[in-house]
Amino acid sequence: MNVKSIERNGNEATIVVEIDKELMESGVNKAYLKTRKNILIPGFRKGKAPRKMVEAMYGAHVFYEDGLEEIFPQVYDFAVAGQEFKAIGRPNLTDMQISEDNIVTLTLTTEVYPEVTLGQYKGLEVEKAEVSVFDAQVQAELDRMAENVASTETVERPAEMGDTANIDFEGFDNGVPFDGGKGDNFDLKLGSGQFVPGFEEQVVGMSAGEEKDINVTFPEDYHAELAGKSVVFHVKLNKLTVTNVPEQDDEFAKDVSEFDTLEELKADIRAKAQEQAEKQAQTAFEQSAVEKAAENTTVDMPKALVEAELDTQMERFAYQLQMSGYSMDQYAKMMGGDLNTMRDAFRPAAEKQAKISVTLEKIVEAEGLTVTDEEIEAEFQALADQYQLELDKVKEMVPMNEITGSLTTRKAMKLIADSAVAVAPKAEEKAEEKTEA
Repeated sequence: MNVKSIERNGNEATIVVEIDKELMESGVNKAYLKTRKNILIPGFRKGKAPRKMVEAMYGAHVFYEDGLEEIFPQVYDFAVAGQEFKAIGRPNLTDMQISEDNIVTLTLTTEVYPEVTLGQYKGLEVEKAEVSVFDAQVQAELDRMAENVASTETVERPAEMGDTANIDFEGFDNGVPFDGGKGDNFDLKLGSGQFVPGFEEQVVGMSAGEEKDINVTFPEDYHAELAGKSVVFHVKLNKLTVTNVPEQDDEFAKDVSEFDTLEELKADIRAKAQEQAEKQAQTAFEQSAVEKAAENTTVDMPKALVEAELDTQMERFAYQLQMSGYSMDQYAKMMGGDLNTMRDAFRPAAEKQAKISVTLEKIVEAEGLTVTDEEIEAEFQALADQYQLELDKVKEMVPMNEITGSLTTRKAMKLIADSAVAVAPKAEEKAEEKTEA
């Protein structure tokens, strides 16, 4: 093979390569052998027609396109992968010329890895919030623990706010049942606000076995079929239960923890919450530092890199939806769009992450970051432990370059974060935090 010319224009390169006759012939013959079983020519049994007869009938170059596909890995390695630039994805064949003596000349175009100019990435000033645990957070955790060990009992008395009413109900609009207005054995915590305003208040006072018609008016912002309408729900109260939440005292602390006193339990909750908050603040600080380094980078981002990151994010989200029992199509319809609108919604995040990725790769190069055999082995072992697979199986499944790339990228992130300088959030941001708290 012979590369006749290379022309680079921004993030695109055009390569003209001449293919050896012998190499092209080997590809063409492979293509013929693969397809001949389906070829039927008069005078020959199906699959038995000689190649020259097929070429005489359908054209001398009938197998050239498929033949090129057969040898393309070799063409790519020589003409594209061997260049100083780094190609992204599979090149496009924009032209193929075949001379009278059957020498094939290809014109390939490919997007190439961009020129990346790093800005400041060491010693960045990055805001880091001071964290503290409020009494309300500790109390919320105590309440959660108390709810977990609470008991329930059936009571025979009129319903009160805070009780759980097990009800059958059916809604009628001018005497006609409407969709979604019926339920059986539904547990409704009175005062929770689950139902239309005014519904739960009218259940108060009912006793087990009692039936009643409840008049309510749907809010104006309810879905169109029922917005603003006055309807009637026929309700039957099947059973009434109350939740007995234990008093939060020393005995409670002994029951739910290894501590002897409530104060010791509170102190433990506070300490763990503080540790978790500090970890979250540190993670946010490190991520902000990496994002700031990427913001300081100058790069003309190729479309192919953004699209590849977009594919990754969409696949990840699809997997999360699948775990919840939904498909991407179902989710898109629920959100009032389609897969294209979803892809557009993900695009800004993909563009941001793609720029972060090229920034980190450039830092790895600039800093000469490498990994040891021990680090690689430990990473393989960590994956094996995570997915409960044999170590050798993981090594077969995960390419070495993915492992080394992941490890060096993490080192670049650590370099940025370790050198970053934490500064206090701006005054207005602090004020917002206090207001939210």
